[in-house]
Amino acid sequence: MAKILWVDDEIDLLKPHIIFLKSKGYEVVTVNNGLEAVQLAATERPDLIFLDENMPGLSGLETLSRIKQTSPNTPVVMITKNEEEDIMDQAVGQKIADYLIKPVNPNQILLSIKKNLHSPELVSANTSGNYRQEFIHISNAISDCHTFADWAELYKKLIYWEMELSGTDTNMDEMLEQQKRDANMGFARFVRNSYSEWTQPDAAQSQPSRPVMSPEIFRHYVFPAIDSGKPLFFILIDNFRLDQWRTISPMLTDMFNSDEQLYCSILPTATQYARNAIFSGLMPHDIEHMFPDLWIDEDDERSKNLNESPLIATQFERFRRRGVKFSYNKINDSASGEKLIREFSNLETNDLNVIVFNFIDMLSHARTESKMIRELASTNAAYRSLTESWFRHSSAIELFRKIAAKGHTVILTTDHGTIRVDNPVKVIGDKNTNTNLRYKVGKSLNYNPRQVYEIKKPTKFGLPSPNISSAYIFAQGRDFFAYPNNYNYYVQYYTDTFQHGGISLEEMIIPVIKLTPRH
Repeated sequence: MAKILWVDDEIDLLKPHIIFLKSKGYEVVTVNNGLEAVQLAATERPDLIFLDENMPGLSGLETLSRIKQTSPNTPVVMITKNEEEDIMDQAVGQKIADYLIKPVNPNQILLSIKKNLHSPELVSANTSGNYRQEFIHISNAISDCHTFADWAELYKKLIYWEMELSGTDTNMDEMLEQQKRDANMGFARFVRNSYSEWTQPDAAQSQPSRPVMSPEIFRHYVFPAIDSGKPLFFILIDNFRLDQWRTISPMLTDMFNSDEQLYCSILPTATQYARNAIFSGLMPHDIEHMFPDLWIDEDDERSKNLNESPLIATQFERFRRRGVKFSYNKINDSASGEKLIREFSNLETNDLNVIVFNFIDMLSHARTESKMIRELASTNAAYRSLTESWFRHSSAIELFRKIAAKGHTVILTTDHGTIRVDNPVKVIGDKNTNTNLRYKVGKSLNYNPRQVYEIKKPTKFGLPSPNISSAYIFAQGRDFFAYPNNYNYYVQYYTDTFQHGGISLEEMIIPVIKLTPRH
């Protein structure tokens, strides 16, 4: 039974309200002055306090301040006849839970109690009921998806419910998790049947339902924005999934209007391929063929994104945009982010400023290698929470504030997403086979073809072919590749880690958002 402390110098006039609350099962303790209220708040530990603003002696605002010092987490509802804005501002500034204007009726009081004491269980019950109703629709939609747009809409719906259910105390998340697995199985079949057509040279013109893909990001989003004649910021956050965007977007709503769209990452969904495709405007095979000095092979120990700035320059040159002045900055730590903000005025002289944030990529790798980080990001919800915490306290949000204040537009996107894997699939490769857990490329791979998506003629899919007999294989859903040697150790080490490179909704259907300043 919840305990309520009601503080009012005319408490005798409120007996009908108190009787009404008692009839609803609440215990109500009453006092008629601020000093007693402060003492009882500390000793009785009420679940909620109703506090009159206008009392003789210790005023309501003074009482509120003292209560917050000893019971900072107890919700306090201010009740007042005073409608002055200054009083409201002070009360809100002291983190009141609600603000009611006298005369109040019993239902107003009851609604405030429910909102502050019973909201979690009411939200859980309502959300569970709504998801139960939606469950059949989602199941049917998995079977009815025939285009990339269909899958994108379904994925948005799954993300919506995942985020809604993660904040509730229900068992519905297990049902949703199974639906996500089913959806990823269906999506993998769709990709296997469609991907070869998407990667043909004239596919963008000949296939109206084909998605926008990595090499077309600049043509679809960057070039039109540059043509407006104002400085544009192109910000890429590595490994940035749709749910992570939805997590940080509330922090940007006061600064920007947002236009969210989804595009399709190429395969492999890995930086070496997908990000270089974005910056070059080319499929990986074409990069290797046209600019061999800028393509870094799988077996090369150098960073796979070493030549991003030169690749951007080649795209501008190829599309005859020679007069475009651009900058490129990669942010790997807070120091480099703070330095960029200090030198912001220099960026405003450019037509385009490309900025890459690597934090989430580093987080996913750290989660694999660090037991502590793995504990902190044990679920998708926890992974989103770490993303939110990083963004809230990072130089990234400061950069967005600066951009908004100056009235500039942002194209925010990523190169690929990431998925939590838990199902090992055996594969055998020679010493030259790459180490990625979600895709393999080699000339002597041994695997079960029913468990993977295989590409035996890479160049026809826009991929480099290190050797004449090289093949690519891709893990699907929540699978990951494991070698038979030390198999048990390998499986135990990588199960429930976040990986990328393969085929899944999370890795391939990714956000691209146009942010325009509000003021």
